[in-house]
Amino acid sequence: MKDRKTIAIVIGVGIGTFMSALDTSVINLALPRIMAEFGVTRSTVEWVLTAYLLVVSSMLLTYGRLSDLYGQKRIYQTGLVIFIGASALCGLSNSIVMLITGRVIQALGAGMLYATGPAIITNAVSPEHRGRALSVAAISVALGLTAGPVIGGLLTTHVGWPSIFYINVPIGIVAMVVIAKNVPKSTVKNEKVPFDVLGSVLVFAALLLILLPLSLSGNGGGLSGPVFALMAIVGVLLIVVFVFYELRHRHPMLEIRLFKNRVFAGSSAAALFIYMANFTLMIILQFYFQELRLFAPDVSGLLYLPMPLAGMLIAPISGTLSDKMDSRFISAFGAFTMAAGLLMLSFLNTETSIAYVIVALALTGLGFGLFQTPNNSAIMGNVPMKNRGSASSVMAIMRNIGMALGVAVSVALFERFHAAAEAAGISSGLTGDALFNSAFVTGVQNTFRVAVLIALLSMTASLLKGRAIVKPEEKPPAE
Repeated sequence: MKDRKTIAIVIGVGIGTFMSALDTSVINLALPRIMAEFGVTRSTVEWVLTAYLLVVSSMLLTYGRLSDLYGQKRIYQTGLVIFIGASALCGLSNSIVMLITGRVIQALGAGMLYATGPAIITNAVSPEHRGRALSVAAISVALGLTAGPVIGGLLTTHVGWPSIFYINVPIGIVAMVVIAKNVPKSTVKNEKVPFDVLGSVLVFAALLLILLPLSLSGNGGGLSGPVFALMAIVGVLLIVVFVFYELRHRHPMLEIRLFKNRVFAGSSAAALFIYMANFTLMIILQFYFQELRLFAPDVSGLLYLPMPLAGMLIAPISGTLSDKMDSRFISAFGAFTMAAGLLMLSFLNTETSIAYVIVALALTGLGFGLFQTPNNSAIMGNVPMKNRGSASSVMAIMRNIGMALGVAVSVALFERFHAAAEAAGISSGLTGDALFNSAFVTGVQNTFRVAVLIALLSMTASLLKGRAIVKPEEKPPAE
């Protein structure tokens, strides 16, 4: 991958992907400040995060199909313009309604970046260098998601919460210039193919009905049991309807038959589990740092730093290895390494040293970085070129569903384990700080143990998916 234009394409896509991933997690440590400034409740301010996640996740398949029909560059550039403008709007917000509206618009742009970035990179590089190139996208996502608390904590504490949005404007403009100058305009042959409007509506409604109750259950605005169940059941039924509809459609939104490919299906499942484990870590560690250890937001953010740094260091090595050997074993070893880091975190208590936390997070980051690139390469390299926009979208959907599940499951498990430990502590005579610390530590430790099992599920899916074979192929035509 020595061509300067190709390197510029990979970097340009990496910048955009970093921003869209960053804005999923950067907001977390700023929410208390936003809540205080606008005088709203926690359940209201959480919509700043929930609205973004829901809109991004629900629109991904639509954007992927649009990019297959009308060109990845066109959709990516549109996404950048929307994302930059909406970021400025978020920073200028003088009410919670304006901020949430800005986040919805921002998510519309972010979804375009998520859905098309890997496809642009895959089309720009030769198959034998795909893993190395996609490692940049993997680094961008991992760095954006895990560095969000670091950047958000520092900017919120020392500059103010609007700065976490304003920072996207100059970075986004750089990405726009790089993409405009270097990504060739595809000679799309599908512009006369009708867009599957009903399929788009079905998948949007299905994902919204599945992800909304999960998101609400994870942010304290939970639904009643019957309503939760009803929404989830209807969402799943709509997925079933969508699948049967797409199988019979002449020009489907998503080529369902892609999932007959074991490599594609197994890699997608492995991605869902690894992101579920990752977001379980991020949510529970935030509780541990700020509520048990009483660290300030900027200090809590800095303590996350070993994880993205380790992932950044290992991802290029992982990408190079995946170009030369069976990627499933690299992905599986990455998931196993992440499970080992999570296992270390399952022994956290009130006296745990910062050095121990740093080592555990670095190990987790190494595993996450090892997993990402080979898995992404397996997904993108095992679908026809005409379906790569849709494949990018599936990859991003797995990531977002994994994150939503991670938030919902981690909070639900933590509360259950915490309540059980508190009841046991009271019956044994514990009171005050001793009771609080004992119950909190038990909740943290047991939730991390579940995260270990989830990471091992990702490892298993990686091993069972079969060998991904890299084949020579022709590059997309350019005007």
